[in-house]
Amino acid sequence: MPLYRDEAVVLRVHKLGEADRIVTLLTRRHGRVRAVGKGVRRTNSRFGARLEPGSHIDVQLYSRLPEGQAAPGGSRGLDVVQQTESLGAFGAQLSGDYARWTSASAICETAERLTEEGEPALRLYLLVVGALRALAAREHEAGLILDAFFVRAMSNAGWEPALRDCAKCSAPGPHAAFNVAAGGAVCDACRPAGSARPQRETIELMIALLGGDWAVADASDAMVRREASGLVAAHLQWHLERGLRSLPLVDRA
Repeated sequence: MPLYRDEAVVLRVHKLGEADRIVTLLTRRHGRVRAVGKGVRRTNSRFGARLEPGSHIDVQLYSRLPEGQAAPGGSRGLDVVQQTESLGAFGAQLSGDYARWTSASAICETAERLTEEGEPALRLYLLVVGALRALAAREHEAGLILDAFFVRAMSNAGWEPALRDCAKCSAPGPHAAFNVAAGGAVCDACRPAGSARPQRETIELMIALLGGDWAVADASDAMVRREASGLVAAHLQWHLERGLRSLPLVDRA
Protein backbone atom coordinates (compact mmCIF):
# COMPACT_ATOMS: atom_id res chain seq x y z
CA MET A 1 0.00 0.00 0.00
CA PRO A 2 2.00 3.02 -1.22
CA LEU A 3 2.23 5.90 1.23
CA TYR A 4 2.30 9.51 0.13
CA ARG A 5 2.22 12.89 1.85
CA ASP A 6 0.86 16.19 0.59
CA GLU A 7 -0.61 19.53 1.61
CA ALA A 8 -4.38 19.76 1.20
CA VAL A 9 -7.54 21.75 1.82
CA VAL A 10 -10.58 19.88 3.10
CA LEU A 11 -13.41 20.62 0.67
CA ARG A 12 -16.20 18.39 1.94
CA VAL A 13 -16.91 15.66 4.48
CA HIS A 14 -19.71 13.17 5.02
CA LYS A 15 -20.34 10.35 7.45
CA LEU A 16 -19.36 6.74 6.87
CA GLY A 17 -20.61 4.10 9.26
CA GLU A 18 -20.69 4.86 12.98
CA ALA A 19 -17.35 6.58 13.48
CA ASP A 20 -15.65 7.13 10.12
CA ARG A 21 -15.83 9.97 7.65
CA ILE A 22 -15.21 10.31 3.92
CA VAL A 23 -13.15 13.42 3.25
CA THR A 24 -12.77 15.19 -0.09
CA LEU A 25 -9.39 16.92 -0.31
CA LEU A 26 -7.82 19.28 -2.83
CA THR A 27 -4.12 18.48 -2.59
CA ARG A 28 -1.18 20.46 -3.82
CA ARG A 29 0.39 17.76 -6.01
CA HIS A 30 -2.22 15.02 -6.44
CA GLY A 31 -5.33 17.04 -7.27
CA ARG A 32 -8.68 16.06 -5.79
CA VAL A 33 -8.52 13.02 -3.52
CA ARG A 34 -11.24 11.19 -1.60
CA ALA A 35 -10.11 9.43 1.55
CA VAL A 36 -11.48 7.67 4.61
CA GLY A 37 -10.73 9.10 8.04
CA LYS A 38 -11.12 6.10 10.32
CA GLY A 39 -12.61 6.84 13.73
CA VAL A 40 -12.44 10.61 13.28
CA ARG A 41 -15.96 11.13 14.63
CA ARG A 42 -15.01 9.68 18.00
CA THR A 43 -14.30 12.21 20.75
CA ASN A 44 -10.85 10.70 21.35
CA SER A 45 -9.80 10.90 17.69
CA ARG A 46 -6.25 12.16 17.24
CA PHE A 47 -7.00 14.26 14.17
CA GLY A 48 -10.77 14.47 13.72
CA ALA A 49 -10.86 18.22 14.37
CA ARG A 50 -8.35 18.80 11.55
CA LEU A 51 -10.57 17.09 8.98
CA GLU A 52 -13.27 19.76 8.87
CA PRO A 53 -14.28 21.75 5.77
CA GLY A 54 -11.96 24.68 5.16
CA SER A 55 -9.03 23.19 7.09
CA HIS A 56 -5.56 23.51 5.56
CA ILE A 57 -3.53 20.46 6.48
CA ASP A 58 -0.39 18.45 5.88
CA VAL A 59 -1.71 14.92 5.42
CA GLN A 60 -0.25 11.45 5.02
CA LEU A 61 -2.37 8.91 3.17
CA TYR A 62 -2.00 5.47 1.77
CA SER A 63 -3.54 4.30 -1.43
CA ARG A 64 -5.37 1.00 -1.79
CA LEU A 65 -4.27 0.85 -5.43
CA PRO A 66 -0.80 0.83 -7.01
CA GLU A 67 0.26 4.19 -8.41
CA GLY A 68 -1.31 4.87 -11.79
CA GLN A 69 -3.95 2.15 -11.46
CA ALA A 70 -7.62 3.13 -11.41
CA ALA A 71 -10.52 1.43 -9.69
CA PRO A 72 -13.38 -0.01 -11.79
CA GLY A 73 -15.23 2.83 -13.49
CA GLY A 74 -12.05 4.91 -13.81
CA SER A 75 -12.08 6.37 -10.30
CA ARG A 76 -9.11 6.44 -8.01
CA GLY A 77 -11.01 4.80 -5.15
CA LEU A 78 -10.77 5.79 -1.49
CA ASP A 79 -7.39 6.36 0.11
CA VAL A 80 -6.97 6.21 3.89
CA VAL A 81 -5.87 9.10 6.12
CA GLN A 82 -3.04 8.06 8.40
CA GLN A 83 -1.78 11.31 9.88
CA THR A 84 -2.55 15.03 9.72
CA GLU A 85 -0.94 18.25 10.89
CA SER A 86 -2.73 21.59 10.83
CA LEU A 87 -1.38 24.35 8.59
CA GLY A 88 -4.36 26.65 9.06
CA ALA A 89 -7.68 26.00 10.79
CA PHE A 90 -9.53 28.36 8.47
CA GLY A 91 -12.86 26.59 8.86
CA ALA A 92 -12.79 26.91 12.65
CA GLN A 93 -11.76 30.58 12.41
CA LEU A 94 -14.64 31.37 10.07
CA SER A 95 -17.40 29.30 11.68
CA GLY A 96 -18.60 32.16 13.88
CA ASP A 97 -18.99 34.63 11.00
CA TYR A 98 -21.94 33.73 8.76
CA ALA A 99 -20.92 35.82 5.75
CA ARG A 100 -17.36 34.53 5.74
CA TRP A 101 -18.29 30.92 6.49
CA THR A 102 -20.82 30.77 3.64
CA SER A 103 -18.27 32.37 1.30
CA ALA A 104 -15.74 29.69 2.33
CA SER A 105 -18.35 26.99 1.67
CA ALA A 106 -18.97 28.36 -1.83
CA ILE A 107 -15.22 28.44 -2.49
CA CYS A 108 -14.81 24.81 -1.44
CA GLU A 109 -17.80 23.64 -3.48
CA THR A 110 -16.54 25.48 -6.57
CA ALA A 111 -13.07 23.97 -6.20
CA GLU A 112 -14.57 20.49 -6.04
CA ARG A 113 -16.68 21.13 -9.13
CA LEU A 114 -13.71 22.47 -11.12
CA THR A 115 -11.41 19.50 -10.48
CA GLU A 116 -11.17 15.88 -11.56
CA GLU A 117 -10.17 13.14 -9.18
CA GLY A 118 -6.42 12.51 -9.26
CA GLU A 119 -5.68 15.35 -11.73
CA PRO A 120 -3.14 17.91 -10.35
CA ALA A 121 -4.56 21.43 -10.05
CA LEU A 122 -1.82 23.48 -8.42
CA ARG A 123 -3.05 26.92 -9.48
CA LEU A 124 -6.56 26.25 -8.23
CA TYR A 125 -5.17 24.85 -4.97
CA LEU A 126 -3.18 28.05 -4.43
CA LEU A 127 -6.27 30.15 -5.23
CA VAL A 128 -8.33 28.24 -2.65
CA VAL A 129 -5.68 28.55 0.07
CA GLY A 130 -5.21 32.26 -0.66
CA ALA A 131 -8.96 32.95 -0.59
CA LEU A 132 -9.51 31.07 2.68
CA ARG A 133 -6.52 32.80 4.27
CA ALA A 134 -7.84 36.22 3.18
CA LEU A 135 -11.28 35.41 4.62
CA ALA A 136 -9.78 34.32 7.94
CA ALA A 137 -7.53 37.39 8.11
CA ARG A 138 -10.50 39.66 7.25
CA GLU A 139 -8.35 41.48 4.71
CA HIS A 140 -11.32 42.52 2.57
CA GLU A 141 -15.11 42.25 2.53
CA ALA A 142 -16.16 38.59 2.26
CA GLY A 143 -18.18 39.06 -0.93
CA LEU A 144 -15.25 40.68 -2.71
CA ILE A 145 -12.94 37.82 -1.78
CA LEU A 146 -15.51 35.30 -3.02
CA ASP A 147 -16.04 37.10 -6.32
CA ALA A 148 -12.28 37.49 -6.82
CA PHE A 149 -11.91 33.74 -6.31
CA PHE A 150 -14.74 33.01 -8.74
CA VAL A 151 -13.42 35.17 -11.55
CA ARG A 152 -9.82 33.95 -11.12
CA ALA A 153 -10.90 30.32 -10.91
CA MET A 154 -12.87 30.79 -14.14
CA SER A 155 -9.82 32.31 -15.77
CA ASN A 156 -7.76 29.32 -14.66
CA ALA A 157 -10.39 26.96 -16.12
CA GLY A 158 -10.41 28.80 -19.46
CA TRP A 159 -13.73 30.57 -18.85
CA GLU A 160 -12.47 34.08 -18.15
CA PRO A 161 -15.24 36.56 -19.02
CA ALA A 162 -14.41 39.15 -21.66
CA LEU A 163 -14.34 42.49 -19.84
CA ARG A 164 -12.28 44.90 -21.94
CA ASP A 165 -12.98 43.73 -25.50
CA CYS A 166 -16.09 42.34 -27.16
CA ALA A 167 -16.50 38.62 -26.44
CA LYS A 168 -17.61 37.98 -30.03
CA CYS A 169 -15.68 40.27 -32.37
CA SER A 170 -12.88 41.46 -30.03
CA ALA A 171 -13.65 45.11 -30.69
CA PRO A 172 -11.91 47.19 -28.02
CA GLY A 173 -14.14 48.45 -25.22
CA PRO A 174 -15.42 49.56 -22.89
CA HIS A 175 -18.79 48.11 -23.91
CA ALA A 176 -22.16 48.78 -22.31
CA ALA A 177 -23.68 45.29 -22.60
CA PHE A 178 -22.84 41.98 -20.89
CA ASN A 179 -24.13 38.61 -22.01
CA VAL A 180 -23.27 35.44 -20.10
CA ALA A 181 -23.93 33.05 -23.00
CA ALA A 182 -21.80 35.19 -25.34
CA GLY A 183 -18.87 35.14 -22.92
CA GLY A 184 -18.92 38.57 -21.31
CA ALA A 185 -18.97 42.16 -22.52
CA VAL A 186 -20.32 42.65 -26.04
CA CYS A 187 -20.42 45.60 -28.41
CA ASP A 188 -23.67 47.05 -29.76
CA ALA A 189 -23.23 45.26 -33.10
CA CYS A 190 -22.85 41.84 -31.46
CA ARG A 191 -25.23 42.32 -28.52
CA PRO A 192 -27.75 39.44 -28.28
CA ALA A 193 -31.29 40.17 -27.18
CA GLY A 194 -31.73 40.17 -23.42
CA SER A 195 -28.17 41.26 -22.62
CA ALA A 196 -27.61 43.02 -19.31
CA ARG A 197 -26.47 46.65 -19.24
CA PRO A 198 -24.37 46.94 -16.07
CA GLN A 199 -22.90 50.16 -14.79
CA ARG A 200 -19.45 50.96 -16.10
CA GLU A 201 -18.15 50.81 -12.51
CA THR A 202 -19.38 47.20 -12.28
CA ILE A 203 -17.16 46.08 -15.15
CA GLU A 204 -14.27 48.07 -13.67
CA LEU A 205 -14.78 46.23 -10.37
CA MET A 206 -14.71 42.85 -12.12
CA ILE A 207 -11.48 43.85 -13.89
CA ALA A 208 -10.01 44.91 -10.54
CA LEU A 209 -10.97 41.59 -8.90
CA LEU A 210 -9.44 39.62 -11.76
CA GLY A 211 -6.21 41.62 -11.63
CA GLY A 212 -5.93 41.91 -7.84
CA ASP A 213 -6.38 45.70 -7.73
CA TRP A 214 -7.79 45.79 -4.19
CA ALA A 215 -7.60 49.57 -3.91
CA VAL A 216 -10.28 49.84 -6.61
CA ALA A 217 -12.26 46.88 -5.27
CA ASP A 218 -12.35 48.11 -1.67
CA ALA A 219 -13.44 51.58 -2.80
CA SER A 220 -16.47 50.27 -4.75
CA ASP A 221 -19.97 50.92 -3.41
CA ALA A 222 -22.55 48.33 -2.35
CA MET A 223 -24.75 48.61 -5.44
CA VAL A 224 -21.81 48.04 -7.79
CA ARG A 225 -20.67 45.04 -5.71
CA ARG A 226 -24.11 43.44 -5.85
CA GLU A 227 -24.33 43.88 -9.61
CA ALA A 228 -20.84 42.45 -10.13
CA SER A 229 -21.64 39.50 -7.85
CA GLY A 230 -24.70 38.66 -9.93
CA LEU A 231 -22.78 38.73 -13.21
CA VAL A 232 -19.86 36.70 -11.86
CA ALA A 233 -22.13 34.06 -10.31
CA ALA A 234 -24.23 33.80 -13.49
CA HIS A 235 -21.12 33.41 -15.65
CA LEU A 236 -19.68 30.70 -13.38
CA GLN A 237 -22.88 28.68 -13.12
CA TRP A 238 -23.47 28.92 -16.87
CA HIS A 239 -20.17 27.14 -17.47
CA LEU A 240 -20.68 24.66 -14.64
CA GLU A 241 -24.06 23.88 -16.26
CA ARG A 242 -25.81 23.76 -12.89
CA GLY A 243 -26.06 25.94 -9.81
CA LEU A 244 -23.92 25.91 -6.71
CA ARG A 245 -25.86 24.60 -3.72
CA SER A 246 -24.06 26.90 -1.30
CA LEU A 247 -24.39 30.12 -3.31
CA PRO A 248 -27.99 31.03 -2.29
CA LEU A 249 -26.86 30.89 1.35
CA VAL A 250 -24.09 33.46 0.91
CA ASP A 251 -24.77 36.68 2.80
CA ARG A 252 -24.45 39.57 0.33
CA ALA A 253 -25.74 42.26 2.74
